[in-house]
Amino acid sequence: MMDDRDGREPEGAAGAAPADVEGGPADGAAGLEGANDAGGAGTPEDGGVAAADVVPELERVQRELSAMADRHLRLAAEFDNYRKRVAREQAEQHTRSQAELARRVLDALDDLQRVDHFDPAQVTTESLLQALQLVERKFRTALESVGLEEIEAQGAPFNPEMMEALMTAPAETPEEDDTVLDVFQKGYRLGNTLVRPAQVRVKKFED
Repeated sequence: MMDDRDGREPEGAAGAAPADVEGGPADGAAGLEGANDAGGAGTPEDGGVAAADVVPELERVQRELSAMADRHLRLAAEFDNYRKRVAREQAEQHTRSQAELARRVLDALDDLQRVDHFDPAQVTTESLLQALQLVERKFRTALESVGLEEIEAQGAPFNPEMMEALMTAPAETPEEDDTVLDVFQKGYRLGNTLVRPAQVRVKKFED
């Protein structure tokens, strides 16, 4: 006699529903959303920079650059005005100096013009010479008053910076070598500025 249990399936072997797997579809979707949130773009709270913060900073930099450009243009204009003013003042000073020199020699020029109008029939040679000497002294005084100095060349050692040698002449002794024998035209200087070199003849000693 067969056991009735041999033809029956064990209890619970068939029809049993499978157990739920932990972490099903719902839990997987939630996990993906969490991952996306974790790997997303930074926020201001995470240390990121928002566009709303960048725009005001750019505007501030632009304002500063514009102000610097304006200051540069103003300084350039002020310097140009200063340069023009200095040039104008120098030109005016030069003109005043020339006018002062002209004023000083006008008296001598007036005397020279009077000499030109002398009547030869009524003027002696001696009086004419005296008149010319007076004019020469007035000219010299006027020029010396502005600092003009005559270069003392006669008998002096030859100075190529102040003199121009037109001719040479033999010297009798070595001590006379390079000394000025004659002055053909006087030289003048104004302070440290050479107005005209003295034209001279220089002694040269030869063995």
